[in-house]
Amino acid sequence: MKVLVIIPAYNEAGSIRKVIRSIRASDLGADIVVINDASKDNTAAEAAEEGVNVITLPINLGIGGAVQTGYKYACVTGYDVAVQVDGDGQHDGKDLCKVVDGVMSGEADIVVGSRFVEESGYKPSVSRGMGILFFSKLVSKIVKMPLTDTTSGFRAINRKGIELFSRYYPGDYPEVETIVYAASRGLKIKEVSVDMQHRQHGKSSISLFNGLYYMVKVTIMLLLIPGKNY
Repeated sequence: MKVLVIIPAYNEAGSIRKVIRSIRASDLGADIVVINDASKDNTAAEAAEEGVNVITLPINLGIGGAVQTGYKYACVTGYDVAVQVDGDGQHDGKDLCKVVDGVMSGEADIVVGSRFVEESGYKPSVSRGMGILFFSKLVSKIVKMPLTDTTSGFRAINRKGIELFSRYYPGDYPEVETIVYAASRGLKIKEVSVDMQHRQHGKSSISLFNGLYYMVKVTIMLLLIPGKNY
């Protein structure tokens, strides 16, 4: 199977090389594309010097637009599996095969790397932890299966999911919505336990205000998805 790792990146010059090298150190043997979301720093140059494909967007589209660009690229170039990996260094390359295995075996259409399936050293802030718990409970109820980490951006998707997400992908804060969207379209979802680190470089785009906006917006979207004609 042809596997592509998609790394959306905005101002991640301090971490992008480490992310790429972590992926290459795994046994996955995947191709890598960095979607440079109109960064204002040297993200594109740092990635290019590592010898990976870099797609630089002319304007900043946000995480949703950057990730969908990766899915569109995977779709038109014939990849069987796509893996999302954040550009800030939180995701460990050693877990790549674990995330991909369930998709390659046909066990699931989407496999999400979860920080909470098993006990781990990852401890979110109180506000972030409350948001993670809220959405995990809400999404579990909507899709009628237990999920622990619906905000995780570490996930593998098969060809069916690639084609689905290349046609529609939420613009901002997409992780939670895409799980419900995919489930409503009949895709099977599974979680596996992974290790994650806290961001080591750059700054998260989610402030307290953005976090509140995120919770309200995404909750409304989740309630609309089952009957929404995308």
